[in-house]
Amino acid sequence: MDTTNSTLLSVFVLTGLQYPLEWQIPLFLVFLIIYLITTVGNLGLIYLICNDPQLHIPMYLFLGSLAFADAWISSTVTPTMLVNFFTKSQMISLTECMVQFFSFAFSATTECFLLATMAYDRYVAICKPLLYPVIMNNRLCIWLSVSSFVAGIIHSMIHVVSLCRLTFCNSNIIHHFYCDIMPLFKISCTDPTINVLMVFISSGSIQVFSILTVLISYTLVLYTILKKKSVQGMRKAFSTCGSHLLSVSLYYGPLLFMYVRPGSAQVDDQDMMDSLFYTVIIPFLNPIIYSLRNKKVIDSLTKMLRRNI
Repeated sequence: MDTTNSTLLSVFVLTGLQYPLEWQIPLFLVFLIIYLITTVGNLGLIYLICNDPQLHIPMYLFLGSLAFADAWISSTVTPTMLVNFFTKSQMISLTECMVQFFSFAFSATTECFLLATMAYDRYVAICKPLLYPVIMNNRLCIWLSVSSFVAGIIHSMIHVVSLCRLTFCNSNIIHHFYCDIMPLFKISCTDPTINVLMVFISSGSIQVFSILTVLISYTLVLYTILKKKSVQGMRKAFSTCGSHLLSVSLYYGPLLFMYVRPGSAQVDDQDMMDSLFYTVIIPFLNPIIYSLRNKKVIDSLTKMLRRNI
């Protein structure tokens, strides 16, 4: 479309979640409680890992990094959503929109790589227990963790820079509760085909790589467990890996549905429900999943509470 004679827009309106008016206060309270539990749970997990020497091992270094990514993604999206429950003008500038998307894409991408890294860590721990201290040394663990964050920054920057080629001149209504890239494509006056292709290729590649890493790692883990035929070893392995497998299963489904399917098939309401799941619900569930199913975390928390109480 020719935008020469059109007024370019730099302020957008987020429609937010669609709900009956009488649900406004109950929904606000529900999401506020979820956000508070998410923040306290993830930051508390980081605090435990940092202050308990028994948790200074690779598995918990990655778990602390995952908790940071969860707290980040939740803080990127949920406060804006809470404010918009009671704000008549749900306005956001183009700059703020870009910053919010960058922050979201950074944390989501980082989490994908961290989940893959945690799967590889479990593979080495169970399949090569004698070599585990040598392979997963501090240097490699720090490198893997930092690389996940750097990959998140690079991936999100690529899409933010590519968004700068788009213009917005007709509609400034974003049918979402935060600035995501797909709703921006829908209201662009510039043909976003290249951008959509970039999202499909880059997001698809990252998710396929992460999922394959997880599947291969746990296939080898399962083979090793069954070969040993030790009931105690099976229980320990499933206890260790169960939390991670549950977290991976919950996280990748909505992401694949959102960013790897064809753009024409997208439905706004369904998109928002998927986004709500991996930006609000998953960060809320992860510290619960990893804490309740992890004896060392429970022991560390118990010791800390006893010291303070």
